Parts: sequence; structure tokens; C-alpha cells
Amino acid sequence: MIIECSRCAVRETDACEDCIVTALCGPGGILELAEEERAAIDAMSTMGLVAPIRMVTDDLRRSSG
Repeated sequence: MIIECSRCAVRETDACEDCIVTALCGPGGILELAEEERAAIDAMSTMGLVAPIRMVTDDLRRSSG
């Protein structure tokens, strides 16, 4: 999975400040995660140890609206 902040529909919002990608790469970052890494981040965020991945693509935003 490749996460590119520049493609996130909620970039430069409050969600960005509480996103693990911003914490790891800074605003505007790019992060490439293997499936195991994504699962680890999801597990840690569920337990409240790290912020979750808050990436929202325009496609996801359209389908939920």
C-alpha cells in the first residue's frame, strides 16, 4: 500500500494532524507499507498506541456521500 498525502481528500485538515503518516513522514509525505506493516499499525491504533491511518481518497469520499 502506498499512501501519498497529496492524494488524500482530507489533507490539511484536523484529520491530518492525527494521522500516523504525518507523524512518520511529516505533512505531504509518502509512505509505502507492506500488508504486515499496515496490519501492525491498525492493531496498534486500535489499542490507542499510535494514531490511525486517516487517508481518505476522493473515490472513498464519493462512495460514502
